[in-house]
Amino acid sequence: MNRYLPLAILSVAILAFATLLLVIAPGMQISAQSVPAGLRAYTPQELHGREIYVSLGCVYCHSQQPRSPDQAPDVERGWGRAAIAGDYSYDEPHQLGTMRTGPDLLNVGARLPSEAWHLTHLYQPRSIFEWSIMPAYPFLFEVKKKAEAGDKVVVLPKGYAPGSGVVVAKADAIDLVAYLKSLDRTYSAPANALRDDGYSKVEVETK
Repeated sequence: MNRYLPLAILSVAILAFATLLLVIAPGMQISAQSVPAGLRAYTPQELHGREIYVSLGCVYCHSQQPRSPDQAPDVERGWGRAAIAGDYSYDEPHQLGTMRTGPDLLNVGARLPSEAWHLTHLYQPRSIFEWSIMPAYPFLFEVKKKAEAGDKVVVLPKGYAPGSGVVVAKADAIDLVAYLKSLDRTYSAPANALRDDGYSKVEVETK
């Protein structure tokens, strides 16, 4: 029995230390970060679009965390500056992702602000990029004989358009595009911003 007590105490101490180091300390560090001045909260429409984004599993192929130049050539790829903690102030849960089968999307709203482009791309990615392996989402759309007032008609090249009628975006597709367009973190990062690698902008510049 006496042998188990020191082992139990050591186990609790290790667990407490790990919790402090990996949970409490990072939490305090992140909570000290203020919401960037250029970041706005999502609208109800964008939040619903975000729910669609999550339900479709977009995070499995797309990240939302551009890296700093010393980690990856994301800036050269046109994906924007390195992500900071404040960029995710309104994201619950965050969609950082671990795979990049497709491009990073944190700033896709700045790179591709066209609603029409996104609707076409969601309906059939290969109508824009023949080499794309992204799945199509035709269930987010419907084919009508004739467009009605207020309909968002999807522009499709020959070979992808239906034989008759028009493709119209459903509300879920429109809301999803609204969310994608809201992904714009091109504002300037605050001087004390915490980067995704744990360093602040000031610490990096003084290294």
